[in-house]
Amino acid sequence: MAYGVGEGLPERIGGYAVERELGAGGMGTVYLARSRGGRPVAVKVARPELAADPHFRERFRAEVAAARKVGGFHTAPVVDADPEAQAPWMATAYVPGPTLADLVASEGPMDEERLRGLGAALAEALAAIHSCGLVHRDLKPGNIVMAADGPRVLDFGIARALESTRLTATGTAFGTPGFLAPEQALGEEVGGAADVFALGAVLVAAAGGSAFGAGTPMGMMYRSVQEPADLSSVPEPLRPVLASCLSKRAAERPTPERLLDLFVPQSALYTPTAVVPERPQYSPEAAPPYPHSPEVTPLSPPEAAPRPPGAAGVVDPVDDDVSFIATDASSAVLIDTDGVVFDFDGRQILFTWDRISAVEHWAETDKRLRVNVRLHDGTVHSCSVDARRKRRLREWLEDIPLVLSSFR
Repeated sequence: MAYGVGEGLPERIGGYAVERELGAGGMGTVYLARSRGGRPVAVKVARPELAADPHFRERFRAEVAAARKVGGFHTAPVVDADPEAQAPWMATAYVPGPTLADLVASEGPMDEERLRGLGAALAEALAAIHSCGLVHRDLKPGNIVMAADGPRVLDFGIARALESTRLTATGTAFGTPGFLAPEQALGEEVGGAADVFALGAVLVAAAGGSAFGAGTPMGMMYRSVQEPADLSSVPEPLRPVLASCLSKRAAERPTPERLLDLFVPQSALYTPTAVVPERPQYSPEAAPPYPHSPEVTPLSPPEAAPRPPGAAGVVDPVDDDVSFIATDASSAVLIDTDGVVFDFDGRQILFTWDRISAVEHWAETDKRLRVNVRLHDGTVHSCSVDARRKRRLREWLEDIPLVLSSFR
């Protein structure tokens, strides 16, 4: 079989021969490739311009470490990686199967029995992830592959180590609106309960609904913080369980272990579907200072600014979208594939990329972010957001350039 024959495809990545592209987003591209022995792997490659940023490389190394910690029973196991390459890459075992989003789109909503099975499988996966001291932070239907042997949770690109002060810094709302826990939307400290919240929203989606409706990211984030989840699509017996998952208060959400009991009670009988033979035994930095003058990101003309189709994700190398959110009690800034949104007390103003010539951002004070949007017509529009903590502001100042670089 010929490898690497598609137009624009790299011939090899590390020791892996490339066959075709599996997906691409603002942060990088994923390829189907083969090892020298013919085994299929999925190789995730970061964009070279992002790789030049030390902050991004730190995240990529953390992603590799997170995926290796959890292992392959509930995820795709990491088989190789080179975080120090010119364009960092990571190879995982290729897991064939549709994403949960694609499965629901093609087959329709799941019934109660299938929802219980899916919920139990995802609860097991979260228990494994959390036992490694990790929080996934972006569980959603597009990050769940419905493999033949059960769901696999993928894309630890924004996972955070619970024990790492540097990587649990508050203030940046990583995740996907509609699946973000209230504490994520508000930029507060995030723990495993945020993944349980997302699991609840995932099951609502699998039932054919949307826990917090549709519309703008800001609107969905507002509803996740302020309004009860819409469980009308969920079978009646499961509504109390999902309502507890989607509690606004993290402390009131059940643990993954408790969810297993709620989805599949211990009294339920299990009959093996096949005899599984025994497995044979074989022998043998410190954060950068605040930029007190504006950092300007000039943008390409509209025709040169690519926009991935159907974008709906956040900071995800395999997803079709990358976004940044900074918010306080009265204002917010959102940057995604649609453009830049300023929110003032619930009044939103969208500046689409085809109107923007440059985006400037800087520390207005040691705890306040200022963002200017310069339009092609010469006008300048501004929004300031209170970070409340110096460390949060540093995170914002480090993350904005990574996201803006996707739209140059």
